Amino acid sequence: MTHTDSRLRVKQQDGITKVEFIDRNILDEANIQSIGDELGAMIESASDPKLLISFANVDHLSSAALGALITVNNRVKGKRGQLKLADIDPQIYEVFVITRLNQLFDIHDTSDQAAQSFA
Repeated sequence: MTHTDSRLRVKQQDGITKVEFIDRNILDEANIQSIGDELGAMIESASDPKLLISFANVDHLSSAALGALITVNNRVKGKRGQLKLADIDPQIYEVFVITRLNQLFDIHDTSDQAAQSFA
């Protein structure tokens, strides 16, 4: 997969991999699969993954996208890494609350707060 196909904007800073979504709506099954694959590759290539996923640009998220996030979370934990989520729109956050995923994920109001919370 070439970088031009990426649905993600990725920055490395202080040992933290910050990921932002390019798409406002993460609903398409194929896109979700490629995002999951891309995140998986990042996790596998890091010995101690510190992943910060920002939802700043995201308006809509499908249940398949939530499933992919759970998989990413499990892979990060499997490598004894850390995953933080940030900048989640209140309507999307409501879905995390309803599904109780707000208890599974480490969610912060802003990317800066999330970045500072890494151990």
